[in-house]
Amino acid sequence: MQEDQATINRWIEETFGATGSNFSVASRANQEMSELLMALAVDDHHPKAVEEAADIVIILFRLAEREGKDLMEEVTRKMTVNRKRQWNVANGHGYHVADGEYAK
Repeated sequence: MQEDQATINRWIEETFGATGSNFSVASRANQEMSELLMALAVDDHHPKAVEEAADIVIILFRLAEREGKDLMEEVTRKMTVNRKRQWNVANGHGYHVADGEYAK
């Protein structure tokens, strides 16, 4: 079975019930992010790293659903914005240049 936002959210509601707020959903995602960071602090190629990342995405699907949005559509929309931006790049990461600033 290929999962998507709808099937994941049906499972979440059936398993855990309704959540009180978007803040509580984001806090839960943050807890999962902490688990990912702890795993990577032990081993940069920790065998559970991608599984922890999947937990984060599952929770973010819940947030998107609560907002009536499709997370993957939002990712596509955001990538359209990102591709048009200028970036300061350092160590394989980037930070977008704010309007009026220059890329370094």
